[in-house]
Amino acid sequence: MAEDAPLVNLDTNALEAAQLLAERRLPALVVTDADGSPHAILPASQVVQFLVPGYVQDDPSLARVMTESMADRAGEKLGHKQVRDLLPRERRELATVNHDDTIIEVAAIMARLRCPLAAVMKDGRLIGVVTASRLLALALPKR
Repeated sequence: MAEDAPLVNLDTNALEAAQLLAERRLPALVVTDADGSPHAILPASQVVQFLVPGYVQDDPSLARVMTESMADRAGEKLGHKQVRDLLPRERRELATVNHDDTIIEVAAIMARLRCPLAAVMKDGRLIGVVTASRLLALALPKR
């Protein structure tokens, strides 16, 4: 069930991480500690949230008055940040599953944590990920 996926660490440039999400159309990235163990899941939606100013998130009608150059500057802002800057201040429970968990066990963790991706572990080390779309492909009947 585990798939290979690119990893980033806490010190990875935030723009590089965002580009990786965009280019590979990934729902999220696994963020690792210095020792390579999973630290957090960085959903693409969290990166999008960083790009949109808080006042626009509070009142989406203000987005209409933003120019494209303002949007470009928001993207450039990522180049001066690290992945750690995109993560919530309070550490959240990490979506991890064991390599031999059932589809239902994996689905339960992903649903409870509302996470689009789970880190797959075997013998205490990261061996891959499972995405929500992969999980659906395995769980749903074939057409």
